[in-house]
Amino acid sequence: MLRTPIIAGNWKMNTTVLEAKALVRQMKDTLAYLDGVEKVMCPPFVSLAAVADSLVGSSIGIGAQNMYFEDSGAFTGEVSPLMLTSMCKYVILGHSERRNCFAESDELINRKVQAAVGQGLRVILCVGENLAQYEAGQTDAVVKTQLTKGLERVPSLERVVIAYEPVWAIGTGKAATAEQAQRVITQIRAWLTESHGPAMAQATRILYGGSVTSKNIAEFVGQPDIDGALVGGASLKSEEFISIVQQTSSIKGKK
Repeated sequence: MLRTPIIAGNWKMNTTVLEAKALVRQMKDTLAYLDGVEKVMCPPFVSLAAVADSLVGSSIGIGAQNMYFEDSGAFTGEVSPLMLTSMCKYVILGHSERRNCFAESDELINRKVQAAVGQGLRVILCVGENLAQYEAGQTDAVVKTQLTKGLERVPSLERVVIAYEPVWAIGTGKAATAEQAQRVITQIRAWLTESHGPAMAQATRILYGGSVTSKNIAEFVGQPDIDGALVGGASLKSEEFISIVQQTSSIKGKK
């Protein structure tokens, strides 16, 4: 089944509003000419509106890096799905930094996924094992648990993208091999087949994330089950991100 590849840039807690607008200016004209691949930029909350304005009429999508599951209320400092729907199409949920730094549980992440999908947002759901779990041979068990609990009571995967991000490879410069990522992502697709049926599992896009650069992206997107990447640090460098999208378009987008 043909799945449109997607390259999403997670800017994390980087760039001021002015810096975010400048970064978009450096990339948007070139990215606009690259077809066959979906492009998504995920700036910090404070820059969402400015980046969205800069990309009006563009083929580049916008994503948020997180959200809360309630639509409104006394939740100081939080952002609701309703607040995001007018500004962006995607939201990243379950990132390892949210799980580890802010103690977000699978149950909380699941409530966020349900809320986002319910409001028409598209979710990039992150799953992945840490170094201790990887070294103990627990990768499959950990990822399956995160996936199963994260998608509980989510009947359709139409608005869900999965990102496999081994925690030991995020921001460390130590990426998984393409073969390692392909093996786990093949397992993820098998688990989605069990939970949501073969047609939906085959239609769902599954990304790799973790120290993705212009030097290794071709190895990952050259794998049959890897449908793109969730890019961290390299998405803050215009030439790097453009190259990642170009290579993905060349390898995956023209088939």
